[in-house]
Amino acid sequence: MRKFVSWNVNGLRAVLQKGFSDFFYNSGADIFALQETKIQEEHAAFDPEGYHSFWNFAEKKGYSGTAVFTKEKPASVTYGMGIEQHDKEGRIITLEFKNYFFINVYTPNSQRELARIDYRMKWEDDFREFVNKLKSRKPVVFCGDLNVAHNEIDLKNPSSNRKNAGFTDMEREKFTRLLDSGFTDTFRHFYPDAAGAYSWWSYMFKARQNNAGWRIDYFCTSHDIDNRLEDASIRPEIFGSDHCPVELMIDL
Repeated sequence: MRKFVSWNVNGLRAVLQKGFSDFFYNSGADIFALQETKIQEEHAAFDPEGYHSFWNFAEKKGYSGTAVFTKEKPASVTYGMGIEQHDKEGRIITLEFKNYFFINVYTPNSQRELARIDYRMKWEDDFREFVNKLKSRKPVVFCGDLNVAHNEIDLKNPSSNRKNAGFTDMEREKFTRLLDSGFTDTFRHFYPDAAGAYSWWSYMFKARQNNAGWRIDYFCTSHDIDNRLEDASIRPEIFGSDHCPVELMIDL
């Protein structure tokens, strides 16, 4: 049995001052993935004992960035999709193991007034092609902040957010296409009707206190390992970021 954890920490240096290390070690994760680390290489001071550490830094300082910590040494590690347009912001790390690929991804936000929606659509198509190429070789697990609430059950106020970044028809349809290409949203696999299950809350309007959130952080797996899924969970009781961790238990 393996335990995977994913967390958009919205700044690693900040969350390290809010008990992150304790949660990390207490989690017992075999692989722990971070998004939005917001650091450069010279500030990557977190090097947990017993783990191999891999970082992907954005060219722009204080922006984006991902990291993966794994107990098992991977056979290979790659960064990005191999597409220059997408690979400047430190958004993807892929670990290859004997029996599967593990991908940590931080999907670009479409931004206020959908300023980046055209780029986001290109990213979605390229990412779908990227993960499906890997899936043709061996099973795939991908996780991270995908910046989309897929269905109305996945956010508190769907009607008022229909045209906002993260809940546009275009973004939701791209995620549907990704799942339809052979992937499982593991949380909905186990809890198809669970309402009020969110992983991100705005810092404004006491959103977290009122659980006015969005579920935009995911673990997805290729269909060929659906029978190995054991459980998926969201950890809203864990603070330190505007996101909370999400977890997957899987027999790999």
